[in-house]
Amino acid sequence: MRRVLNVSLASALAAATLSVVLAPSAAHAQTRPQPGQQGGSDRGQSADGSEQNNRARGPRIAPLRRNAAAGPCPYVKILYEGARYVELTGDRVAASNVGFTGEIEGLTSNCGYQGDEPITVQTRVLFNLGRGPQAQGDQRTYRYWIAVTERNKAILAKEYFDLPVDFDGATTASVTQDQTIIIPRAEATTSGDNFEILVGFDVTPQMAEFNRSGSRFRVNAGTLAATPPAE
Repeated sequence: MRRVLNVSLASALAAATLSVVLAPSAAHAQTRPQPGQQGGSDRGQSADGSEQNNRARGPRIAPLRRNAAAGPCPYVKILYEGARYVELTGDRVAASNVGFTGEIEGLTSNCGYQGDEPITVQTRVLFNLGRGPQAQGDQRTYRYWIAVTERNKAILAKEYFDLPVDFDGATTASVTQDQTIIIPRAEATTSGDNFEILVGFDVTPQMAEFNRSGSRFRVNAGTLAATPPAE
């Protein structure tokens, strides 16, 4: 079912309301690695140990259909501190203490607008999810958000979305979700590059700090050690 969020805006760049419209449920797809394939993101190592080949391929995410736009599109980014989701138990950071994990592996977008029409932005997000040694059960509902901001300024609207995942006995799963964001404009001269769209997991303050420190686990945590904090 399609839901619409209307939020009052205090921006001279936008009209009175902003709508975040969910794409139809058919846009939600979940896949699991086939036997013999390594779980995790495309930035991990391949079967022959070559990380460079995987990085060259980029994330496995289909492109969106291109739309006509009278001007530049909004900037669409993954917020760094919300790019990964890592549940940790116990009193130390170790692979053996990892529960459910997640990583936003890919993000593509496209926009369209003409004249004084609202800016319609189509987004497609690829999530790679994992089930660590401390994860309980095969099912987990992750939560993520999409926010629209006046570029480098205040948030104009933010909505949270549930991401239900069934691992069905596997340790990793990949989920793709499409969303549509509609940004009204105060006048025809307001272009898309006045706005920014951010995507991230709904994380706890501890998770956000873990991400900011540069530490990380792959989605198939439990066999790999954490990367040391960035210098």
